[in-house]
Amino acid sequence: MLLSSQISNFVHMKIGELADHYELELEPFYDNNEAKAIFSIAAEKVLALSSAKLIMQKDIDVSFINMQKLLSILNDLQIGKPIQHILEEAHFYGAVFCVNEHVLIPRPETEELVDWIISDNSSQFSVNTNHKISILDIGTGSGCIPITLKKHLPKAEVATLDVSPNAIAVAKENAEQINVKIKFIEADILTFKSEEKFDIIVSNPPYIRDLEKVDMHNNVLVYEPHLALFVRDENPLIFYKAIADFARTNLTPNGQLYFEINEYLGKETIDMLAAKGFIDIELRKDMQEKDRMVKAGSPMSEIKSRK
Repeated sequence: MLLSSQISNFVHMKIGELADHYELELEPFYDNNEAKAIFSIAAEKVLALSSAKLIMQKDIDVSFINMQKLLSILNDLQIGKPIQHILEEAHFYGAVFCVNEHVLIPRPETEELVDWIISDNSSQFSVNTNHKISILDIGTGSGCIPITLKKHLPKAEVATLDVSPNAIAVAKENAEQINVKIKFIEADILTFKSEEKFDIIVSNPPYIRDLEKVDMHNNVLVYEPHLALFVRDENPLIFYKAIADFARTNLTPNGQLYFEINEYLGKETIDMLAAKGFIDIELRKDMQEKDRMVKAGSPMSEIKSRK
């Protein structure tokens, strides 16, 4: 395995040698599997090779220019910058999204939430129906949730809301790049009012308590927007309560509310929704067996059924 001091002596390196070098240099910051994944992302971008081809071609020389590009990425990684911010892109549900310091990097658990919504609703659409649904996403960030929903539920009318104009700018760029049309609303959900009704309201709001910061990776704390991440310890469900109150009046009678949630606050989230009259509340675990998603039926469903 090559040491950093030896790198400058090489005009060329093999793909496998660069992979080993990444793992060594990133050892203080990431575990072995994370380092391998990060090299794969960086090398796929620079060398235009899939993960499988990287393994098969590990004995192939990397050109001097591409080697320098990969080493420059490594330097940024060593100061804590996330690979997605270095490359200014993140993969989400089969698409590539632009990301920067103004938006959260899309996570796999959010893909699971989106997949849940698509699975629940795709059967309602077919070539021979004019059925439409309206969707509101709250807290757009990069736009990964509303853009993906519009892409895979093309007959849906999708709107998305965020308090950050910088985040909305990123999401608009992504919508244009992925070629979907959605409505953007710049507003604070804590005070936002509307007469419009929606069949689906979905949100991945800030939910990490201050007390949980000690367990977080430094690249998240330094480089990702705190506005989209953190809530005060004494009121961790502040955004969930506000969104639930909005949903009580703005969901259609058979509407659904979907949340990504704090894995430690599943019971509290369910209890809050039940207290506000939501029905058929379902808590779902992510692939890592963490309580991560909730779906709830509109309180108006029960009121309608009694009439």
